[in-house]
Amino acid sequence: MLTDLEELVTCESYSADFAAVARSGRVVAEQGRRLLGATPRTLVLEGVTHVQWTFGTPRVLLLGHHDTVWPTGSLKDHPWSVEQGIVRGPGVFDMKAGLVQMFHALAALPSLDGLCVLVTGDEETGSATSRTLIEDIARQCSATLVLEPSAPGGALKTGRKGVSLYDITVRGRAAHAGLEPEKGVNAATELAHQILALKGVADTVTAATGPGTSVTPTLLRAGTSDNTVPAKAELNVDVRVPNAAAQEAVDQLIRALEPRVPGARLQIDGGPNRPPLDPDASRKLFALATEQAARLGLGPLRQAAVGGASDGNYTAGVGCPTLDGLGAVGDGAHADHEHVIAAAMPARSRLLAHLLGALR
Repeated sequence: MLTDLEELVTCESYSADFAAVARSGRVVAEQGRRLLGATPRTLVLEGVTHVQWTFGTPRVLLLGHHDTVWPTGSLKDHPWSVEQGIVRGPGVFDMKAGLVQMFHALAALPSLDGLCVLVTGDEETGSATSRTLIEDIARQCSATLVLEPSAPGGALKTGRKGVSLYDITVRGRAAHAGLEPEKGVNAATELAHQILALKGVADTVTAATGPGTSVTPTLLRAGTSDNTVPAKAELNVDVRVPNAAAQEAVDQLIRALEPRVPGARLQIDGGPNRPPLDPDASRKLFALATEQAARLGLGPLRQAAVGGASDGNYTAGVGCPTLDGLGAVGDGAHADHEHVIAAAMPARSRLLAHLLGALR
């Protein structure tokens, strides 16, 4: 398993580097072909490479991704290593170890009939090209198992917040900041008003629908020179919500924002990206996984609800029961300390194999 994991990690696959994702897709396809004994279907959608195996009529979807947030060249500063049972490297935890565990679990099964395996190449950037594919397959299935990394301590993920993404553009009027600033309409000042208004959005929604909603300004851009009143300012906003009601309420309030600076104009783009993964979508699958873990002597499974989203949000959103976090045990997704606990990999793989056996 470590040999296979090294092969995947040392083939970098930064989401924005389509050539790198294509190379990674070929490695994923070949590794799966070797372990599953079947050649996959490779799909390139808008330049992004996805890999899919289908065995018979799909009843269970196994879902993962091979793209990472790590820019090409990250191996130089974050090299592959295995020291004292800790495995490191870009994307090792999120989520290449999960792919290895999945392939080895499937290789142990007497039959793959009824399974669909989908490994996408754009999950980290919102699954723009793969969302329709994911949802179409999930609608045919009675269960989706997601090989994203576990929550802390190996907990399975039985709840995820929904995600909405917005781009707010302010248009004002440029003027010389020293000679005639009064003739300008300062887009940066207007954007400051909107940032403060966004805090009010979060407070209003929390009061109406309960805790758990966050509205976070992230990237800000304004101005062209240090002596010019900014004519344009832009803001990206990341929204996380605990339920569908909160997601709809945030959307209505953000679209209702009004400019405060006379002469400024607002343009609001974006909206809901991933629906929440409600714990009800995972309840029966988690109970089944708990039974299988007990039979294997793996100890009691734990569950967690997390703020991050995955493609499991999409499958749950179309009504397919979904259990997430079945991948690697470790920590540090997207961070310098990203790592996997090697000793946990075989046990997680066995759990997946037995869970698949119980489902079919």
